[in-house]
Amino acid sequence: MSPEGVDPKLWRRLRNGAGRAIGDFSLVSDGDRICVGVSGGKDSLIMLLLLAELQRRAPVRYELIPVAIDNGLAGFDACIIRRFVEKLGLELIVEETGHAELINSKLRHGSSYCSFCARLKRGALYGVARRLGCNLLALGHHRDDFIETLLMNQFFVGTIKAMAAKTVCDDGDITVIRPLVYLSEKDIISVAEQAGVTTFATKCPIADKEQSRFRIKQLLSDLEREIPQIRNSLLASLRNVQPRHLLDPNTIRKSEI
Repeated sequence: MSPEGVDPKLWRRLRNGAGRAIGDFSLVSDGDRICVGVSGGKDSLIMLLLLAELQRRAPVRYELIPVAIDNGLAGFDACIIRRFVEKLGLELIVEETGHAELINSKLRHGSSYCSFCARLKRGALYGVARRLGCNLLALGHHRDDFIETLLMNQFFVGTIKAMAAKTVCDDGDITVIRPLVYLSEKDIISVAEQAGVTTFATKCPIADKEQSRFRIKQLLSDLEREIPQIRNSLLASLRNVQPRHLLDPNTIRKSEI
């Protein structure tokens, strides 16, 4: 059953997409404890809503533990997230950090503010997950995040890399899962609006300076008018990699053995 006010067909498309990702990449197993990172934005809140819906239907049992990281940036509002979480019968865990001050004092000149912030936030989520006995960490990256990251790495870094739907952290005890990999940002926005989900965004000090992702978004939108399936095609390319037809010397050496 779709949330109140949400188009049933749209909700079914999102629910089926998340369920297909869980099946395709074996994201969830019986007995898992999932730390669900919720930032207060549309993506993570809709992800939690979908995981709670699938939990009721799943043939396996798993637990959901919503966690929000307060990194000290202005605009964070735990009350908004808590009200949403409590409606699902869950309890929100809020982890307060001093990341904002740490970034300002430790960030090296020329380094990426966003990357440093993301690493600190991920580390805090790992810490909370371990403390709570969780073996999975769910993040709300959707199809468009995967595609934009792929293109940004190619355009600005010179590497063919995006994100994985499932990956184990360096210490080997926490597995990161991204169940929204098949879902479009447009559909997620529509569900959030139709369901009347209240969201917020912290006031990032470099939001107005971060133009590279905006340029990629604009490029994709422009190309989509000529190539309607471009986003699906780019996502499919991440599952159809042909290493022998690239220029990685490591691949060449392996093929010679």
